[in-house]
Amino acid sequence: MQSFSGRVALGGAALLAVAASAAFPSVSHADTFTLTSCHISADSGSCGTATSFGTVTLTQNGVNVDFTVTLTGGNRFVETGAGASELFLFTDNVAGSSITTIAAAPTPPAGGFTGVVGPVVHADGTGDFNASVECAVASQCNGGSAPTMTSLTFTVTNATVADLEHGNAGNQGGNIFVADILCGPTSGCSGTGLVDVTVPGPIVGAGLPGLVMACVGLVGLARRRRKIA
Repeated sequence: MQSFSGRVALGGAALLAVAASAAFPSVSHADTFTLTSCHISADSGSCGTATSFGTVTLTQNGVNVDFTVTLTGGNRFVETGAGASELFLFTDNVAGSSITTIAAAPTPPAGGFTGVVGPVVHADGTGDFNASVECAVASQCNGGSAPTMTSLTFTVTNATVADLEHGNAGNQGGNIFVADILCGPTSGCSGTGLVDVTVPGPIVGAGLPGLVMACVGLVGLARRRRKIA
């Protein structure tokens, strides 16, 4: 008789960073990272009691990847020197990729946005990044003067989810995403600084249901084999 078994082994301004590795890449269509770790410096505010600041979700859409960054606790996107005057930063080493269709809600800046891939910039406490989303007119998003933006969406072309989930390099490497925020009234934090999730971090993939279904299928196959035996 043969047997069959399976085992399924982010009051003040602040920055968010996420670093983690993809889970279940072969079945996951979308990965969601939670912004959790705080790097707000004592001279610019406080990490307070905050343990979560929002999420970053990457969804494979054909040959492109759609990003959705959603802040919680009243946090909102801003640009400060701590984040190299960028709203959001990550690493993109894919030749020929670009950042398109950038949008923010509920109130985007009048001048719109720019997506940049190539120049390396430094985000305090989290290292260097070569891809970013910024306001086209910097003065419109300077700290607390920025319009209220609690979510940010954009698309990275000619890439896969796995291409964009690698931690950055250097002494402060191991971070995947960085966002510059203004801490909200219920966020638990205040002041300027950085928060991140370091490798390996928790990922909730929209493809997880697919993994569950695959496991169910394996169980069914095992039962059929036992009946045949």
